[in-house]
Amino acid sequence: MIDAHQHFWKYNPVRDSWINDEMKVIQRDFFPADLWPHLKAHGIQGCVAVQADQSEEETNFLLKLADEHDFVKGVVGWVDLRSPNLQERLHHYTQYKKLKGFRHIAQGEAPGFLLHPDFIKGVRALTRFGFTYDLLVYHYQLAEAINFAHEVPDVKIVVDHLAKPSIRTKEKTKWELNMAALSTFKNIHCKISGMVTEADWKNWKPEDFHPYLDELFEMFGPERLMYGSDWPVCLVAASYEAQFNIVDSYLNRFPAHEKHLVMSENARKFYNL
Repeated sequence: MIDAHQHFWKYNPVRDSWINDEMKVIQRDFFPADLWPHLKAHGIQGCVAVQADQSEEETNFLLKLADEHDFVKGVVGWVDLRSPNLQERLHHYTQYKKLKGFRHIAQGEAPGFLLHPDFIKGVRALTRFGFTYDLLVYHYQLAEAINFAHEVPDVKIVVDHLAKPSIRTKEKTKWELNMAALSTFKNIHCKISGMVTEADWKNWKPEDFHPYLDELFEMFGPERLMYGSDWPVCLVAASYEAQFNIVDSYLNRFPAHEKHLVMSENARKFYNL
């Protein structure tokens, strides 16, 4: 099995100011040695480390950890996709076999960011170098994400965290309509990750997530979905075990080969692990 979405960091209160006092539980360092016991306990053999800071230093930090720990099977790093020197930087990064793709924290950008010509040109360039793109947006950015998808039909893209629906308010209709439209692009996949942090942190129940998961399986099918823990961010609302059990228990209704796709094969194939 593969955990297709988690993070490592050496906590820096200035750089990591997004980790506010509400999230005090993750205001500390998180390294592979902290994650491995959780993976091992749940029979997960590997993980994909995803950037949390927008710098090439972050990419290099994650690659060093991946080089030191065999269970870190892939890295989704950061590079300036709008840079005039992008081709040179992507060529440079092809030497790192565990570097699988890139992400930009688009959820924090102003409206129109995804549609800027320089950004679209940069994302398109990823395919030439064999890299993927992780799309991180909130549910209210999905209309823009659909227009973005029209511009990058040849790029392997995965939507992080279900596009962050408002699970805590149980709002689903607009998210559902936009995600259904996004799912019609066959190059786009979706991670079953980051759900607990979009729910009521202290009072969520496993069934709170079922309506969203039902829709995802209807839209993407088991062939374009992959499990990710979003550890350690998930710890603000759930233990590793609790968030894993939400997905694991839900998947028990599916045939074993479909569960295997979501928990293993889809991530391996998407990221070429």
